[in-house]
Amino acid sequence: MICILLVAGHGTVLETEIKNDDTGLYGHLAAVPKALLPGIGGKKILDFWWEMVNMRQLFTEVYLVTNADKYKHYERWATANDFPVENIVNDGSTTLEDQMGAVADLELVIRSQKLQDDIVVIAGDMMCADQNFDIAQVIGFFKSKPGELIIYYELEEGERSSSRGIVEVSPESHRITRFVEKPEEGLTASRLASVVFYCIQKNTLCCMSDFLSLQPKTTSRTFGHFWEWCINEKHLDVFGMKLPTGFQLIGQVGLSDYTKWLAHYSSKKHGNSAKPITCRSYARVGLMGNPSDGFNGKTIAMTISNFWAEVTLVESQALSLVPHPLNDPTEFGSLQDLFCISRREGYLGGLRLLQATCKKFYQFCSKQGIALTKQNFTLKYDTNIPRQVGLAGSSAIISATLKCLMKFYNITDDDLPKPVRANFILSVETDELFITAGLQDRVVQVYEGLVYMDFSKLLMDEQGHGNYVSMDMSSLPPFWLAYLSDPSDSGRIHSNIRQRWLNGEHEVVEAMKSFSELTDQAKSAIQDRDWTRLAQLMNENFELRRSVYTDGCLGPGNLKMVDLARQFGSAVKLPGSGGAVVGLILDQDKLVEMRQAFQEAGCVFCVITPYNPSQVLSEVSANLTAR
Repeated sequence: MICILLVAGHGTVLETEIKNDDTGLYGHLAAVPKALLPGIGGKKILDFWWEMVNMRQLFTEVYLVTNADKYKHYERWATANDFPVENIVNDGSTTLEDQMGAVADLELVIRSQKLQDDIVVIAGDMMCADQNFDIAQVIGFFKSKPGELIIYYELEEGERSSSRGIVEVSPESHRITRFVEKPEEGLTASRLASVVFYCIQKNTLCCMSDFLSLQPKTTSRTFGHFWEWCINEKHLDVFGMKLPTGFQLIGQVGLSDYTKWLAHYSSKKHGNSAKPITCRSYARVGLMGNPSDGFNGKTIAMTISNFWAEVTLVESQALSLVPHPLNDPTEFGSLQDLFCISRREGYLGGLRLLQATCKKFYQFCSKQGIALTKQNFTLKYDTNIPRQVGLAGSSAIISATLKCLMKFYNITDDDLPKPVRANFILSVETDELFITAGLQDRVVQVYEGLVYMDFSKLLMDEQGHGNYVSMDMSSLPPFWLAYLSDPSDSGRIHSNIRQRWLNGEHEVVEAMKSFSELTDQAKSAIQDRDWTRLAQLMNENFELRRSVYTDGCLGPGNLKMVDLARQFGSAVKLPGSGGAVVGLILDQDKLVEMRQAFQEAGCVFCVITPYNPSQVLSEVSANLTAR
């Protein structure tokens, strides 16, 4: 490919204001082209772009297009930055009035250099918040699409859409369905702004001369008008890739714009590198339905704040994943110590979850047309979720890691909506790590709180995900949780049920229908605050599961905990794949005695503290108001 940097504009506003500035702060910048003004960290704006595209494995040549008025400035810059001076193309213009126009400048390079390759075009005088994004990812996305590529970003608050070329993008195909150059208010609802950062196929280059022949006026020879013509009239295939960061210094800007955004981005960059990002995801308990929810059924689950996974991300020079001292041991007291730990906990800790999430995140963004910055980071995690008791500990680590990555790279809910996020977390486990899992855990950890989930086949086929409803958590009755202190691998509880269901075995198919019916009844009981009915349904849920999975599959440890709870009149069921039980006891006077009985039986017992995201937000809001 060929890269072309455009710096042939005549920035008269900024140049004039710098020349007329009375403070004396900017006298040394008088007559300096906009692209050679200091950017973030004192580097010239053009330096960032040159560093990004100076990659022989991507570009066979890089050209710079300037004007006669500023040619000597760029010639001096080229000799100081190892840029080939012979690759500077001079368009001959000296004023704003006699400039050729951006499209004509590009066409001049193509014609004069006899270019016959795909090209990347970038305005070298833009300033980007995170200038070091991964251009190889951009090229890879372009090559995967049968058309041209436009880079766009979401306008920040205060930016007017009338100052930019606005694109409307199909979220499924990433095809740009409409391009509107500096639209008037109300012409489009889109806030996605195009910048001069394009990838153009070699077969499309000839369209430029056709366009120019229709545009005698220089003011119409802009890329905005070119893309309007290509997309709206020629109906060329043009795709969009989002860069999750802002652009500034586009077009005619003044000194106040330059100083404001320079200060803004410099402080923003400094803040990102100094402040760690810490995110938590919580364990969950399944209150109703079949936790093995790959049966197009319905479930109700709740996040609990007793147990959590926490991930911390800090910007760093190299990308580093830090092993957890307990969960990813690399040092042992002896060979016997290694043997005992490996026998009890296996070989796989949380480090593989971090690595798989990062790998899948990059792959997802590349496929979804999101260009990431080339920022490195260090990831570490901590968790207190007990292992092998079916409380969704693995997915909690993945979920927390994903939250950190989204914050770090400025990925929004629009880029990665909650239903898609749950699918993403599941794919990390099933596709990357070959863990047998379903959607329930990931959905409730993404939505948080008390969530009703409908995974009916019709919904999954039509929209790629189920219907997920957050339920009111006020006035919930007290739930309790008990789990085996030394559980065996809970994965065996899934048995061969799924295969029997796929085979259409009547008993299993009817059982899955009954789980869904119980879930709908439980939803009504929760909405009506009918806790006696909810307790009855929880018991029915367990008995149904017991009948279809059998006692041999459930295992003696789980059955022992269920029997013990029932001795105290508590409703009880399995909250996950095994190793733990969740209960609802309406007679609170028996709670202390029941706790002691579980502890004497060698189980860990705790009263559940539900995690209510809306309550947390209310408390944060109240604290901010108080301050």
